[in-house]
Amino acid sequence: MEPGNQTCVLEVLLLGFSQDSEKQCILFGLFLSMFVVSVLRNQLIILTISSDSRVHIPLYFFLSNLSLADTGFISTTVPKMIVNIQTQSKSISYAGCITQMYFFMVFGGMDTFLMTVMAYDRFVAICHPLHYTVIMNPCLCGLLVLVSWFTSLSYSLIQSLLMLGWLSFCTNWVIPHFYCELAQVLTLACSDTLINYILLYMVTGFLGIVPFSGILFSYTCIVSSILRILSAHGKYKAFSTCASHLSMVSLFYGTGLGMYLSSDSSSWKGMITLVMYTVVTPMLNPFIYSLRNRDIKKVLQKVFRRTLCVQ
Repeated sequence: MEPGNQTCVLEVLLLGFSQDSEKQCILFGLFLSMFVVSVLRNQLIILTISSDSRVHIPLYFFLSNLSLADTGFISTTVPKMIVNIQTQSKSISYAGCITQMYFFMVFGGMDTFLMTVMAYDRFVAICHPLHYTVIMNPCLCGLLVLVSWFTSLSYSLIQSLLMLGWLSFCTNWVIPHFYCELAQVLTLACSDTLINYILLYMVTGFLGIVPFSGILFSYTCIVSSILRILSAHGKYKAFSTCASHLSMVSLFYGTGLGMYLSSDSSSWKGMITLVMYTVVTPMLNPFIYSLRNRDIKKVLQKVFRRTLCVQ
């Protein structure tokens, strides 16, 4: 196959679940329902936090940004997959593939950074409770979120521009996933991808090791502080403030690690791992926080009562 410039590529074939045509109706209904539930639930979290002053604290400010990132994360991949399942099509345009890849990196990076920031928030709340309001002031909270967005947007833009201006691709693209993922796209290049892979491995290592190390350090200090509490009730109360976040971190890193360590992403086992990371995780995050958090429950009940009164 002759190499050609990337501008010659008109469309990309996303194989995804297309080999199991008899299951298309089930997959369509399943992914559509998961997408709708995820978007509505995450938007409800944002609405709830923004509408009640009782939850205008740093933790919920970070949670609202996480819900926004999760909404973008699942909206990047699932709508196109649903359309392809419904229309029995496998294609996505070249521009659509690059755009999907860009936003997938943006929102995936944001999830990583925000979970690290939330771990730091819990560290300050439990290990330095008397200084919490001073340390976690609005200026610092806004700066942490701004830096997270800037870093995610910048890396994704650099990687996308390197691909657009540096690489040449063969005329036909076939990706075994149901979305355009950077590592898969790089394997289709006909030109030298050394710089792209160096940047990919450097940033993957940074996003994987540095935030996870920060989370691990925060929870090591948190556990140490909790163990020094004398009363069992005090220990339970302190741990309960971290349980929701710890559940989200375990789900996010567990599914993410499974995705990147999967030996065959085109198999059903590999596809399920991808779905867990890209669809199930952003859908479950708002449930984890709303079901385990008393403040969120109270505000949600207030919103529902207000809605019923209006009707």
